[in-house]
Amino acid sequence: MYTLKRQFYLFLTLLLGLVVSCRDLDELNINPNGVDPAIADVNFLLPTVETNVGQTVYNIGFGTFSGIMQHTQQTGWFGGYNNYDWNTLSHSWNGFYSILMNNDEYFRKAVEHNYEFHEGVARIMRAYVFGLITDIWGDAPYKGALKAEQGSAHFMPVFDPQQEIYHGILADLDTANTLLSKSANEYRNIVPKQDVVYRGDVSKWQKFANSLALRYYMRLQAKEPAFAEEGIKRIAGDPAKYPLIRVAGDDANISFPGTSASVSNPLNIVYDAKPDDGAYMRVKMGKTLVDIMRDYDDPRLGVWANKIEIPLKLVSGTGIDRIVEIDDAHKVREVSQDKVTAFEANGMKVDFNPEYAGVTISHPLVQIFNMNIANGSQGTVNPHASHLNDRYTKTTDPLVLMRLISAAEINLILAEAAYRGWISGAAAGYYTDGVRESFRAWGVEAEFGNYIENASYDGLESIIEQKWIAHWSTAQEAWFDWRRTGLPALQTGPAAMRPVIPVRWYYHTADEIDKNRVNAEAAIGRLEATPYQGTDQSKNSAWSKMWLLQGTGKPW
Repeated sequence: MYTLKRQFYLFLTLLLGLVVSCRDLDELNINPNGVDPAIADVNFLLPTVETNVGQTVYNIGFGTFSGIMQHTQQTGWFGGYNNYDWNTLSHSWNGFYSILMNNDEYFRKAVEHNYEFHEGVARIMRAYVFGLITDIWGDAPYKGALKAEQGSAHFMPVFDPQQEIYHGILADLDTANTLLSKSANEYRNIVPKQDVVYRGDVSKWQKFANSLALRYYMRLQAKEPAFAEEGIKRIAGDPAKYPLIRVAGDDANISFPGTSASVSNPLNIVYDAKPDDGAYMRVKMGKTLVDIMRDYDDPRLGVWANKIEIPLKLVSGTGIDRIVEIDDAHKVREVSQDKVTAFEANGMKVDFNPEYAGVTISHPLVQIFNMNIANGSQGTVNPHASHLNDRYTKTTDPLVLMRLISAAEINLILAEAAYRGWISGAAAGYYTDGVRESFRAWGVEAEFGNYIENASYDGLESIIEQKWIAHWSTAQEAWFDWRRTGLPALQTGPAAMRPVIPVRWYYHTADEIDKNRVNAEAAIGRLEATPYQGTDQSKNSAWSKMWLLQGTGKPW
């Protein structure tokens, strides 16, 4: 039987945290040594499932997908991050199914003992993780998954069609809503401190269920518009039966305890053996995001990024490249146009903004962005670019959280639904609420009034743009929106593996194909080849279209 992901004693003492030990955000910290789930109390299983889901979301959302969606870029070891240099050994879904196995034990115990709260939560977590799997890969084992303990007949499950997985997810969430609709005193065996998301608050879990359903109905907007409209209209039209996450105080978040390397923000430099060229130093702000946030004078930029340590200043003359001290705490680097012109021959424009500058997207020389010639090693400090805010160097911070779903996202989904005429209410009102709740979540609500005048509602493009910004550290959701809408209109850079952004991850040769070849090849056969597959040998390409995108004309 599959064992839990972390040691029992660690589990008991770190219920409030998320286990993240690896320096690479794309890796999952899977601990094979732990208590057998068959003998674990249901309340001990709950935070294990929650924290592993949170870890997964953080790792992908602030990892690979942050690079894809151009929120950040890496300036060291950046091929797979900036340029989509992937292959059939790049990403595996093993960690996702490991979480589902633990959750399945949690679910079965909840059903066995008639613990309706726990069953409802287990259904939400199951929907969440299966949703990520099908969102990222396409067809996948679903109905026949998690049954290996029943015998060899279940060792090679069918890859279910993506449409069936989405509909199954939504059925699970509808059941969860019903299970979680009672008064709090009607539930048994809730231990608040074991619930690291909502501390046993049933009403918030019910909102989570319906909000996740809203996400998945909108996911189907381009492929099954009538089905998506009916689902969103039903949920949005009956808030008493289907309450939603509408304020940031109801966001589903998990904190890092920060008490050891294994339960700290993985970018921290406290437990990094080589902080000068470690995980934090590799990740810098991306030009696409920084430029748009500068245009809007967005205060969230200062929460997420540090100001440039030594800004560049263009001065008259020739042959000038010097550091000038402004005062004891500030310097500027003065450069003349001939020096700038010589540098820009490599295809990167110099950015003279005195506060924030994002690294050029998918460029082969990102480590020397903004004339960082003297310090051009991979993954080191660049005094002329925007590093992530210092909060990301710490083991824990009130704003560095595993963010599973938010009021900002839900309000902006409602804005899109109103824009499409699916629900009543003004799209502009929902849009404003969505942006406000993002500001509230990041501690800058006081500056919302000035901001919204610069970034007022202007149709679908404004809605998706604000979702893209608000999905900082959950960039996979921005990617899913981009795939179905083509918004924002992101462009690849000169080092990108293809001229367009990819739309899925490859099925992994060792973990997903070789172990279940007949069913995997059937799923690959259902993918749609595109002109962007390049050297890929089959339709198992990051540029092949899954069912969700076939026939929609999106994103390209």
